[in-house]
Amino acid sequence: SLLDRYVLREWMAMLSLVLVATMGLLLMQAMYDDFGDLLELGAGSADMAFYYAVKLPSYLSVVLPLAILLSLLYTLGRLHRNLEITAMRAAGLGLGRITRGIWAVGVLLCGVTWALQASVIPWSVEESRSIWQRLEFLHEARVGRADRVVVTPSVAFKNHDTGRVWFMNRYSLYTQRGYGVTVSELDAQHREKTRILAREAYYDEVRAAWVFHEGRETWLDVETGEVMRTKAFVERLVPYYDEDPALMLVFDIKPDDLSLFELRRVIAHHVAEGNGLKASAYQVRYYGMWANTLGPLIIIAIAIPFAVAGVRVNPAVGVSKSIGLFLLYFLVLKISTALGARHLIEPWLAAVAPNLAMLVVGGMFFLRGR
Repeated sequence: SLLDRYVLREWMAMLSLVLVATMGLLLMQAMYDDFGDLLELGAGSADMAFYYAVKLPSYLSVVLPLAILLSLLYTLGRLHRNLEITAMRAAGLGLGRITRGIWAVGVLLCGVTWALQASVIPWSVEESRSIWQRLEFLHEARVGRADRVVVTPSVAFKNHDTGRVWFMNRYSLYTQRGYGVTVSELDAQHREKTRILAREAYYDEVRAAWVFHEGRETWLDVETGEVMRTKAFVERLVPYYDEDPALMLVFDIKPDDLSLFELRRVIAHHVAEGNGLKASAYQVRYYGMWANTLGPLIIIAIAIPFAVAGVRVNPAVGVSKSIGLFLLYFLVLKISTALGARHLIEPWLAAVAPNLAMLVVGGMFFLRGR
């Protein structure tokens, strides 16, 4: 109807403005944090522009709820101050009828949030990290230290299914090689059977196996731990060593910095290993990314009743209450996340409960506002 189009046009104009302004502020903050480092790495203007263009979508999960809240408060508050909401109600229209277009767009924005969490944001996180690492590689290559580009000072990984334990002193993403590599094979009682020590090793994607250089393979007695036989080698291909180096390297990255796909792989590994406590923090983040798809509806349920409070109420009071409730939501979410990461409550419950609770609270305020 004409009324729906009018309300939506007013809101969409303000939502677009707030989105652009907020993304611009976050972009300025990112430039403040990274610009000097990018210059030191020798990045040109094209590299910087591409890096920030790729990084920008990763902010949408934070920006979108805030933009919805602020734009709704401003738009509905202005309609309320101009007595337009009062006129609509005097014409016999309820709050649900007046804002039905907003709720419909809110459901649509839930789908947009889901799509962002499932594809756009994971791509943005992984691709921006890849660009940064590529710039580091090129910089180190120019100064002749390409093999020193490391993800972490050490890499440790246990393959629960095969009973193999890996340790590398360092791993270079530029050369795609690990240095100071030790691989131990364990029996069912976790006793060491064989051990490979090598100066370096790399994963051959064509043959889907690891190749070791300048090392020694040792066979041990599982009962006593004594060395039974040892053999040196210049190069050794082990065809059944098929661990993915990309999986090995994500364990030292914080859950908040991992994409949806990386979180899924890490969780599957920890669950297979039987280490539920380590998986908890990743599970909370994983379920939280899906639960956040309810964010637009939560924000709408919070914003509408306070923005269109009675005519005798100062609009600033309603705005303050809605922002306070929004901040309370994030506080509860952080506390719940911390409890879930320590497995004091179930990770899925820690991620879902704050969103569902706030949706119920917002719905109650909306029904009261009617």
